[in-house]
Amino acid sequence: MKLSPFSALLLSSSRALGSELQKPLKTASTSANPVSHETSNGSPSYRDDLVSLHKSLVEVPSISSNENEVGKFLVDYLAARDFVVQLEAVPPEANAPEPSKPRFNVLAWPGPNRHPSPKVLVSSHIDTVPPFIPYSRNETLDSDTVIAGRGSVDAKASVAAQIVALQSLLDSGRIATGAEDSVMLLYVVGEETSGDGMRYFSDTRGRLDPPPDFKAAIFGEPTEGRLVCGHKGIFACNVTAHGRAGHSGYPWLGKSATELLMRGLVRVLDTDLGSSDEFGNTTVNVGLLDGGVAANVIPERATARLAVRVAIGPEPDGAKIAAERLQEVLRSVDEEAFESNCNYGYGVVKCDCDVEGFETITVNYGTDVHNLAGNHTRYLYGPGTIFVAHGPDEAIRLGDLETAVEDYKKLILHALES
Repeated sequence: MKLSPFSALLLSSSRALGSELQKPLKTASTSANPVSHETSNGSPSYRDDLVSLHKSLVEVPSISSNENEVGKFLVDYLAARDFVVQLEAVPPEANAPEPSKPRFNVLAWPGPNRHPSPKVLVSSHIDTVPPFIPYSRNETLDSDTVIAGRGSVDAKASVAAQIVALQSLLDSGRIATGAEDSVMLLYVVGEETSGDGMRYFSDTRGRLDPPPDFKAAIFGEPTEGRLVCGHKGIFACNVTAHGRAGHSGYPWLGKSATELLMRGLVRVLDTDLGSSDEFGNTTVNVGLLDGGVAANVIPERATARLAVRVAIGPEPDGAKIAAERLQEVLRSVDEEAFESNCNYGYGVVKCDCDVEGFETITVNYGTDVHNLAGNHTRYLYGPGTIFVAHGPDEAIRLGDLETAVEDYKKLILHALES
């Protein structure tokens, strides 16, 4: 298997890159992460199970809205290991096309109790971004083995490590007899698009028997093996500039919508829409642009699609505050030309990172942490680096996967004891 030099560099130095590229204005405190437990031959006793599970997950394509097959695999895998498994059908969102196969979240907990009272939720997502990239890895299995493929990092690495971690705790008796169902697993669909899987679980969990009252939730995402203290919020905007069409030879007879849009967007990019010491600056990505009908016609209409990463709070209102500032900037360019339709998303999301033995970080991407309502402690952690997660060279080192198993075990025990 051959990785590009850039991918190899990211894998070999992801922590250094992560601390530099994602650096907040005020650095979070850190502490050393202990080495994972090993057998006499230098490998964890669960290595084969971990590699096999991770391989099976990555081999199944599960691009958002097409998660059915990987969900069915998880159901069979967990049921064969004496977990009680429950499917939660996720309906299609309004105006979304009907999926070719049913979509469902996978809930599971150690059996045999069919009416659990979980204290801790352990969760990640089973969908991936496109395109599908087949599984590949080195022949030799050691801590430096590189495993590649779509979802090998985001987030099937977290799914595999979480399941193996919980199974290891059960096998070793670290979770008390009679309290096996104090931990519930939840693997959701749709995180990479709208978060509809987690939002549906959050909205409907009162229908479970009994309704769970989680004291803590552990979310799996690629965090470079660090415990996340928080992440930026997000909102999206469709911006439309309205002009007046005319002959391009006489520009003063019309009003160019594309020129207005460009001037407005440049001013938005140059304006501080909100910043904080912990999360840095609110950033704007102009993802899509469209305008005009021909090169010799003054454009009457131009549009842009923006994704805004929000660096301010509070969580419920931070995005709305930044969106209103963005709209004010556009009005300063032209009071009447701009129409903006923003979904207000959410502001910065704070997580608990005060756990002994973990380095800490803040991240710029969004997660399902915000989509699970409730008054529970929130932990965000996972193996692998976000810098390869959506790219053609998505890959992870086996040693990072194994470290994540040990770290998830620590987080689960910490959450149970808190």
